[in-house]
Amino acid sequence: MDAKKNDRHVYLDHAATSPLDPRVKEAMEPFLGPLFGNPSSFHSVGKVVKDALDNARERIASVLHARPDEIIFTSGGTESDNLAVSGYAWANRGKGTHLITTSFEHHAVLEAMIHLEKKDGFEVTYLVPDKNGLIDVKQVEEALREDTILVSIMYANNEIGTIQPIAEIGNVIEKYRQEKKLPHLKFHTDACQASNFLDLDVQKLHVDMLTLNGSKMYGPKGVGLLYVKRGIKLHPLQFGGAQERGIRPGTENIPGIIGMAKALELAVEEKETETKRLLPLRDKLIEGIKARIEKVRLNGDVEKRLANNVNISFMDIEGEALLLYLDAAGIYASTGSACTSASLDPSHVILALGLPYEVAHGSIRFSLGHETTEADIDYVLETLPPLVAKLRSISPVRVDEKYFKE
Repeated sequence: MDAKKNDRHVYLDHAATSPLDPRVKEAMEPFLGPLFGNPSSFHSVGKVVKDALDNARERIASVLHARPDEIIFTSGGTESDNLAVSGYAWANRGKGTHLITTSFEHHAVLEAMIHLEKKDGFEVTYLVPDKNGLIDVKQVEEALREDTILVSIMYANNEIGTIQPIAEIGNVIEKYRQEKKLPHLKFHTDACQASNFLDLDVQKLHVDMLTLNGSKMYGPKGVGLLYVKRGIKLHPLQFGGAQERGIRPGTENIPGIIGMAKALELAVEEKETETKRLLPLRDKLIEGIKARIEKVRLNGDVEKRLANNVNISFMDIEGEALLLYLDAAGIYASTGSACTSASLDPSHVILALGLPYEVAHGSIRFSLGHETTEADIDYVLETLPPLVAKLRSISPVRVDEKYFKE
């Protein structure tokens, strides 16, 4: 990281991206050097790389309890989400034009849905979460129609960390599909934030498509995947080759794919121990902030949230200003999704909880990771209160107390 006036550095933005695990880097290195061949080439240099690509696909499929030919490699979570939503809608519009999602999905899903609605004549139902950031299974059940072709609901929210009952939702969709004889009705989940902490067994989750991103699990950036259940037809988003069964043409990112396969295996192996380690650190940060700073609000359910997620609204200040002060102190956090961090618009996720702009503007996301220590949490709790007090002393904003009285 760049040198700072403060020599202490605490990275708490793992939901945006995670550092590359040294074990992942080691697995990638041969494919950044001597194993450089194109897997589509018909010679031994390419064949070696093709074998490694096939092996990575098989290992990933094994983790997900899927078949190797159900794994499509992409450039990341955004492309996978776009392919699942737009690719499926375009390929199956003759079977129905109704789609279901939530109002606090990642923008990769939301903007694809909005485009389909405005440009292609689809009708979209946006389910609204409760005040704790949870979707009830009954909401999905009541929204299903015989012309519904796709439901897309995020497994764990990227901003507030709330975990949705994906397996129960998938089971309801599966039963409706069978009862109504609607083979075209499919279920997609964005599981990018879930990969380090939650079960990714696509059979148990009852999902037809699932998105993952390498950079969220201590793997490389610029690589992702979409699990697509056998038999599902997708319309490609790009053209020009036969790679990935013609659904996602273009020479595969071999180092990235090898790294993502290794990262996914490590995430599954270490999931329980890392969850157990991070939970007390997460809770210490939440309780410490509440004890030391008045007029704060935890966004998202207290229990049904990721082990590394702390999203807090600090009333009467702008979150962007607090981020700058934290950065100067060597603490790196976020106001929300990395994909929209350049925007000064308030978080659509916080607004979806029924909270006003002032509360959304004051939200900060701290997301813990492998290298986070108790000393790091202590440093944040020591540094944060005076920064908030300083900003409040010069802020014209005053939030109604009902929004921070839990």
